[in-house]
Amino acid sequence: MADKPVRDDKATAVAELTESFRGSTATVLTEYRGLTVAQLKTLRRSLGRETTYAVAKNTLAKRAATDAGISGLDDLFSGPTALAFVSGDPVEAAKSLREFAKAHPLLVIKGGVFEGKAISADEVRRLADLESREVLLAKLAGAMKGSLSKAASLFQAPLSKTVRTVQALADKRAEASGSAAEESGSAAE
Repeated sequence: MADKPVRDDKATAVAELTESFRGSTATVLTEYRGLTVAQLKTLRRSLGRETTYAVAKNTLAKRAATDAGISGLDDLFSGPTALAFVSGDPVEAAKSLREFAKAHPLLVIKGGVFEGKAISADEVRRLADLESREVLLAKLAGAMKGSLSKAASLFQAPLSKTVRTVQALADKRAEASGSAAEESGSAAE
């Protein structure tokens, strides 16, 4: 009878982890062996509000990942494991983890989950090498603005050419009318 409350706690923990796996855009698995509580607190702050960093038992986390429909992580659940559940931009979280790992080599990035698929530690590093979503969107907007400016000038070119041609014809007619008037004026004399 004493085991039942423990099992309920484990079931609750697995359900919470499963929801975290399902609700996050990405998850990064790390090993935190040797980091102090103060360093972990600093890491949590550096990840921001859109990322939750939680220490989890490997057996419970493995079961939660399986329940969430994620496979390929079983080998990563060894040693002390902490999970970074990212609900915002995965690139920013990966960059924060990479920068923290550079300053604190005891933090080891094991791998993770991105778009429902398991990714290796190298893929997490490549994700960290990408520019943030905002920067990519700004570059796209700049490229589109440049393309739109070129298109606008391209569409205006025939109109302005037509206007110049009509003006040239009007000038030529005025010149021809002016020379015809001069000729008739000199013929009258």
